[in-house]
Amino acid sequence: MARRPRRNHSSAFKAKVALEALRGIKTLTELATQYDVHPNQITTWKTQLLEGAEGVFGNEAAKCSPPPDIKELHAKIGQQALEIDLYDGLRVNIHFNAPIDLIRSEQIGVWVSMMVV
Repeated sequence: MARRPRRNHSSAFKAKVALEALRGIKTLTELATQYDVHPNQITTWKTQLLEGAEGVFGNEAAKCSPPPDIKELHAKIGQQALEIDLYDGLRVNIHFNAPIDLIRSEQIGVWVSMMVV
């Protein structure tokens, strides 16, 4: 028996099936047969519809998070660039035949490879 390829259903299709399940005119089994999906999938879509229904009438602006602070992001990028440069400098000094132990440097906040003597 050949496996059926994975199907990606559109949002409109999911909403249509979930709304029919909410109406209760047909059973989940009948809907699953009609739309060729598993009954558990219909139940999941129905639950998602009910959970997301509040957002239709709610204030979307209140749910949006504030934009990120650009200065903070630039500082993070600079810190990561410094850590990468430091790591590359340490990596060059390691002998490949020597046993290597990974320790965490609390001052730098990155994984640093150090030779075990």
